[in-house]
Amino acid sequence: MKTAPSQTEMRKAFFNRDASYDGIFVTAVRTTGIFCRPSCPARKPKPDHIEFYPTIREALFSGYRPCKRCHPLDLNGSQPEWVSTLLSKTDADPATRLRDGEIRKLKIDPARVRRYFLQHYGMTFQAYCRGLRMWKALDQIRRGADLDDVALDHGYESNSGFREAFAQLFGLPPGKSRGNDCITMTWVASPLGPLVAGATDQGICFLEFTDRRMLEAQLRTLRKHFASALVPGRHKWLDRLKKELAEYFAGNRTEFTVPLQYPGSPFQKKVWEELRRIPHGKTRSYEDLAQRIGTPEAKRAVGNANGLNRIAILLPCHRVVNKSGELGGYGGGLWRKKFLLDLEQSRGSS
Repeated sequence: MKTAPSQTEMRKAFFNRDASYDGIFVTAVRTTGIFCRPSCPARKPKPDHIEFYPTIREALFSGYRPCKRCHPLDLNGSQPEWVSTLLSKTDADPATRLRDGEIRKLKIDPARVRRYFLQHYGMTFQAYCRGLRMWKALDQIRRGADLDDVALDHGYESNSGFREAFAQLFGLPPGKSRGNDCITMTWVASPLGPLVAGATDQGICFLEFTDRRMLEAQLRTLRKHFASALVPGRHKWLDRLKKELAEYFAGNRTEFTVPLQYPGSPFQKKVWEELRRIPHGKTRSYEDLAQRIGTPEAKRAVGNANGLNRIAILLPCHRVVNKSGELGGYGGGLWRKKFLLDLEQSRGSS
C-alpha cells in the first residue's frame, strides 16, 4: 500500500510545481475532470477545486482523465506515443470499439497494450473502454433516455448485445435499472483516497476503499446477500453519508447517524454490532472483542469477521488492534488505519 504525503505537503508541492513529487501523488481537478502530475505546467486551479490521490489508479477509478499536457500516466513525463493514440481515440468517442484487430491496424501489439493498462490502470484496455461506455450508458438510462437510443449511442449494433453487456457489468438488465430494486452506488472522495459506497432504501450497505484487494469479492458478496444489481446514481443515504464523512474528516463529527444495513451470519453481526460500540478515539483488542460478545475462545473468528466488514469507517474495524497495542492488519492498509486512529484520538483529546 502506497503512503501519501500530508495534504499540506501535497498542496505545497503542487502549487510550487515541484517535480520531485512526480510519481508520489497526482492532483485531480474537479472542474475539468482531469488529473495531473505535481509539476504540470498548466495554469493552477483554485485550491478548493482540487483533491489528491496517491496513485494513478485511484484517480482513474474516481472518474478523472489524465492531463494531456503533463502525461501523468508515464512517470518519466513522456507518455508512449501509442498510448496517447489509444487514449485520444477513446476520449474523442467513448463509443469507439478498439478490438485487437483495430489495435493491430494501428501497428500496436494488443499484448503490449494489455500489459501496460494492467500495470498503470489495474485493468485491461478493453475493460477500461467497456467501463467508460457502460457507465455513460447507465447515466443516460437513469435520466430517462430511451434504451434503444442509448444502445446505439454507445456503439452497440443490437439491443440484445447492449443488454447482455449491461447485465454482465451491473447484474441486471437495463430495463430494470430504472426501478428501486437495486443497490445505488457512488464514489466518495476522502483524504485517504476514493471510496465506493452503496445504499439501499434501508441504509448504507457498502463503503470500501477502491484499491482494496478484496473489493471485487466484497461486491460479489453484496450482490449475493441482496440479490440486487449494483447501479450508480444518487440516493438520499449516499448524500447524507458524504456530508457526514466530510464532517468526520474535518474533525467535526464523532458519531454517524446515517442508517446502516449489514446482513451476515449471526456471529458476524455480533462482531459488527460490537464494533459500533467502540467509542470514538478508543481501541479494542481482538481478545477483548471476543470476550464482549461472549466467545472468548473465538479470537481468530473475530478477526475474520472484522476483515469481512463491508462498511469501512462507519463499522469501525480500524479501532481493533493487537493485544500488544500494535495496529495489526487492516484491509485498507495500515497507513490508513493509523490516519483514522490519529484523527479520532486527536479529536477526542481536544
